[in-house]
Amino acid sequence: MTVQTLPKQQVGSVTQWLRNALLSLCVATPLALQAAPEGVTQVDLGKAKVSMINDGVYARPLDEKFVTNAPLEQVTQALRDVGLPDDRFDIPFNPLLVDIGKERVLIDTGHGEFGGPTMGLLLQRLQQAGVEPESVTTVLITHFHGDHINGLRNKAGELAFPNAKVMVPAGEWDWWMNDERMAQTPEAGRGTFNAARRVFGPLADSVVKVQPGDEVVPGIRALDAAGHTPGHTAYMIDGGKRKLLYWADTTNIAIFVRNPDWSVQFDMDAEKARETRRRIADLAIREKALVGGFHLPGSAVGELKAKGSGYEFTPLK
Repeated sequence: MTVQTLPKQQVGSVTQWLRNALLSLCVATPLALQAAPEGVTQVDLGKAKVSMINDGVYARPLDEKFVTNAPLEQVTQALRDVGLPDDRFDIPFNPLLVDIGKERVLIDTGHGEFGGPTMGLLLQRLQQAGVEPESVTTVLITHFHGDHINGLRNKAGELAFPNAKVMVPAGEWDWWMNDERMAQTPEAGRGTFNAARRVFGPLADSVVKVQPGDEVVPGIRALDAAGHTPGHTAYMIDGGKRKLLYWADTTNIAIFVRNPDWSVQFDMDAEKARETRRRIADLAIREKALVGGFHLPGSAVGELKAKGSGYEFTPLK
């Protein structure tokens, strides 16, 4: 066999062609999930690895109250259109673990010991994934609703993540930790005020308050997502290879992705929440970011694209 030597100029051209071909393959290859235990979805973003941890699911009977501005018949059809049961709302709960640089960041903490029998699975599933609670360096909170904060502290008052710095949206702290506002709220509406004091009261001197635009740890930036609650915050994670926009409760279940102008009963400012849904979704599309949501279905992380008057979310598989 005869081996021919290419001229240096031709070698350079071939090398550049190979580099371009390999780069195009990398770009064209769909992002796939990594192997993980049940209830855990792992995605490699490059400099960051994210793990969506399912804290459980709540089956809520179908009624006209959940979506406040659409007829029940329309909501029922929307459930069928996305392959969901039409006699109930299956609402998943998905905190996000981010390993980035030297940081191990948990975004939201689930129900802990305060949920129903099908909830509160976060710690169990973290351990199944080989993650010890003591290894979490930062807990980031998106907002103060109980399904997002109750897992930070157990019924005995002990912190579930004892070595973690706790960071919360400043707007949430200012609203829910305001004693005068709590006193003016009827007793039946004080659940979130009470939960916030139980969870965060002992941390008042150490908790870090986050503003929109802050880089909370290197590679994770806070985004204004108010409307669902006054200080509701999303987080953009930049892994170098890909970004992920964790939008928390910017939308609830999948029907609100396709119908972003619908309002869920838990949105405190429905008009602002609708504006936020579109703004955050459009940002994810512009940035070519994956999206992850606390109540999204399946793997709860995937691709987003505009479709019709709304959007379409395709979970990674």
